[in-house]
Amino acid sequence: MPSYTAPLEDMMFLFEKLRDNKNYNELEKYKEVSSDLVKDILEEAAKINQNLILPLAKAGDENPAVLENGVVRTPPGYKEAYKKYIEDGWTSLSCDPKYGGQGMPKTVSAFFDEMLSSASLSFKLYSELSIGAYNCINHHASDELKEKYLPKIVEGKWSGTMCLTEPVCGTDLGLLKTKAEKQKDGTYKISGQKIFITSGDHDLTENIIHLVIARATDSPTGTKGISLFLVPKFVVNEDGSVGPRNGISTGSIESKMGIKGSATCVLNFDDAIGYMIGKKDKGLNAMFTMMNLERIVVGIQGLGISEIAYQNSLAYAKERKQGKTNKTKSTNGADFIIEHADIRRSLLNMKSIIEGERALCFWLSQQTEVSLNHQDEKVRQEASDFVSLMTPVVKSLFTDLGMEITNDAMQIHGGYGYTKDQGIEQLYRDNRITPIYEGTNSVQAADLVFRKLSNKNGDIINKFIDLIKTETDLKNEKIKPFTKEFSFYLNILTKFSEWINEKMKTDKDDVSAAANDYLKTLGFVSVAYAWIKVLDVSFKDYNENKNFFDDKINTAKFYFDKVLPRAEQHYKSAISGSSNIMNFKFN
Repeated sequence: MPSYTAPLEDMMFLFEKLRDNKNYNELEKYKEVSSDLVKDILEEAAKINQNLILPLAKAGDENPAVLENGVVRTPPGYKEAYKKYIEDGWTSLSCDPKYGGQGMPKTVSAFFDEMLSSASLSFKLYSELSIGAYNCINHHASDELKEKYLPKIVEGKWSGTMCLTEPVCGTDLGLLKTKAEKQKDGTYKISGQKIFITSGDHDLTENIIHLVIARATDSPTGTKGISLFLVPKFVVNEDGSVGPRNGISTGSIESKMGIKGSATCVLNFDDAIGYMIGKKDKGLNAMFTMMNLERIVVGIQGLGISEIAYQNSLAYAKERKQGKTNKTKSTNGADFIIEHADIRRSLLNMKSIIEGERALCFWLSQQTEVSLNHQDEKVRQEASDFVSLMTPVVKSLFTDLGMEITNDAMQIHGGYGYTKDQGIEQLYRDNRITPIYEGTNSVQAADLVFRKLSNKNGDIINKFIDLIKTETDLKNEKIKPFTKEFSFYLNILTKFSEWINEKMKTDKDDVSAAANDYLKTLGFVSVAYAWIKVLDVSFKDYNENKNFFDDKINTAKFYFDKVLPRAEQHYKSAISGSSNIMNFKFN
């Protein structure tokens, strides 16, 4: 089984030193969220993840969730761990105190999401969608539905799901067949089938609150006719108690490559009672509140799995002997593999990506809170645009690089990495879903180039580039070599953005073929931007903690020397166009 130690020092460094968003620091609701409070929370989070949840990863992989007589049974140890998990209040961490939450900002809850992803992604998924459902209900449902359902979801006694996909449609939700028939009492009867429903059924909570997209019988076809409904597994009585079983059954659960402890279900809705959330035929707008936040969380899943893969690779490289290096230190014929240049390169690649991603995620967490809570509408909108721009980047880049890192971790472990004993191959398998669900990474790339670079508020990508230019125009001479190199790649991103803009007018196949390359270029440059912010603090506060900041400076140097150049490679590949791709004759 892999070992795991939560990277508390790095997390606290970010919270204490990079909480530099002026608009975020103006939010009154978080004025009392002090470093001491956050440190206490993260230390307790580390304990439950390292001691209680980490062992569940192997247990869930070896004894997956099963469907028995129409009931889903979670793996051994899950029920006991979940009971402790909700007793300690972890489901309520970022929720509104009005409904029993602790009201912590995403600058704190994102760290907990990362730890939980490192410890056991399968276990995490049982509560993760509940927070997504909470956010959607809180933003779009009536006060009556909020008061009836949110306290129990926040407490963790009830869980939530997101029911979109059907046998006939995945990304193209306009094709859905699930129908909603209005009743005289204002409720709806929901009928249809949903597939690939994460945590669609299980034995951890008293009730499961499904958020289901469906088409009312008198609504138009396509995405314009989609509405959103709250459909509980058990009907909730007027007094809030759990009533009779609703018309929902589990047809089967998927046998999967990874996240085997998580029940991925086929759900059948047969005249199930549902309650409309938000306005009729505006269901996708409401559901995207859940989906967009969930996409960021999926990116954090990739980061969390990358972290545990790196930690175990580093530990293994320090104890495994194999071959001699050019500057051998061995007296018995072999050196530790960490002395080999290629192993060191691989480890630094992991480390520089992980720490840069974590810093970028912290930046995004601040922007997210500003977009939701700032008093100035203009400030909120600008932050919302930046969050919208970076959501597909974080979702795709972090998960794709998570595949690269878990692959390299297996390689460092050699034959042992390929066996189940070390648990490294499970990290690879578990992470493989993250580039797929919540919209495949290719869909994310298309969404980025066709919808996110500009919108009704203007040219978002150039606003982002201007922000970066302002924040990286630093006077400290020690950082100048980094900012000079960064300017070169920022210029590539600018040229790439201009190329996309021009091609959008003349050849959209060129844009489509370049979408993944553009996302990667924007991603690598954005992570470099986060590293510049880290470096600025590292040079300014160097004497406070020399060893820590030396580590940061040297890790950043690797990123700028060895990782950031990929941005130019993606640019050069993309601008070769799509003619050969589109004209190629497949046999």
